[in-house]
Amino acid sequence: MAEKQGGLKKKIQTLLKLVLTGLALYLVFRKIDTGELLELLKAANFIWFVPAILLFVFSKVATAFRLNLYFRNIGLVISELQNWKLYLIGMFYNLFLPGGIGGDGYKVYLLHKEYQTPVKKLIQAALLDRLGGLISIVFLMFGFFLLVDIAIPWMESNWWNGLMVAGIVLTFPAFWLMQKLMFKDFMPSFWPAMLWSFAGQIAQLFCVWFILLALGIEQQIMAYQLVFLLSSIVSILPLTIGGVGARELVFVYAHTYAGIDEAAAVAFSMIFFVITALVSLCGAFIKVDFSEQKAV
Repeated sequence: MAEKQGGLKKKIQTLLKLVLTGLALYLVFRKIDTGELLELLKAANFIWFVPAILLFVFSKVATAFRLNLYFRNIGLVISELQNWKLYLIGMFYNLFLPGGIGGDGYKVYLLHKEYQTPVKKLIQAALLDRLGGLISIVFLMFGFFLLVDIAIPWMESNWWNGLMVAGIVLTFPAFWLMQKLMFKDFMPSFWPAMLWSFAGQIAQLFCVWFILLALGIEQQIMAYQLVFLLSSIVSILPLTIGGVGARELVFVYAHTYAGIDEAAAVAFSMIFFVITALVSLCGAFIKVDFSEQKAV
C-alpha cells in the first residue's frame, strides 16, 4: 500500500511539473515576439557553439571533481572517470526522468549498494555538493549586482551596494561555519571544493558569453550573465521539468530592469537548455562497471 501511495505521489508531482512547465512556456511565448525569436535562431553563428559546449562540459567536470572530493572525505574512493560517468548518469536522470528517484538518489543507491557506504553520509555529500554550487552562484550574484545597472531605484542606493559588499564578505565565512556545524566530515575539502565550484560557475558564465556571441549580442553581456545567475537559482527549484519555462520566465520579466532584449534572452535560454539536454543525454548510453575499480 505504501509503495502504491509513493508511486501515485510521484506521478502527481510529475503531472504538476508538466502543467507548470506548460504554463511557464505559455506565459513566455505570450510576451515575446516569436517571429523575432525565430530570426535570431536562424541567424545564429554556429561556430560559437563549439566553445560554448566545451565550456559547459568543463563546468560539469569541475563540479564532478568537487563531488568526488566529498566522497573521499567519507572514505569512498572511486576513480575520477567512474565518478564522471556517475555524474553524467545523474544528469540524465534529473532531466529526462523527473518522476523517478532523481540523479542524486540514483547515485546514493548505487554507491551504497556497491561499497556499503552509509546512506546518511552519501546524502550529506550530495546535499553539500548542491549547496557548494549554490554558494558560488550567490557570491557571483553579489558582485554582478554591484557592476550591472538595474533600473530599480533602490538597487542603485548606497544601502543596497553596502548590502552586496557585505554579502561578498560574509558568504564564505557563513558557508564555512554552516559546513563546520552540519557537515564537519567534509571540512578537509572545503577550499578545494570551493575552487572547483567557482571554476565550474565561471566556465558557465563564459559559456553564456559564447552563446550570446552566436546570437550576435555584444552589448550588456554582464546584464545577461546576472540574469542567467538569477535564473540558475530559480531553475534549481523543483517546479518545472529541468527548469524549462522557469528560466525563460526570469529572462522575460528581467529584461525591463536589466536592459536586455527579451527575445534574445529567450533564444539564449533555449540554446542553453539544448546544450544541457545533449550533454545529459550522454548519460543514457553509459554503464558504470565497479568491478574494474574494485580490482584496482
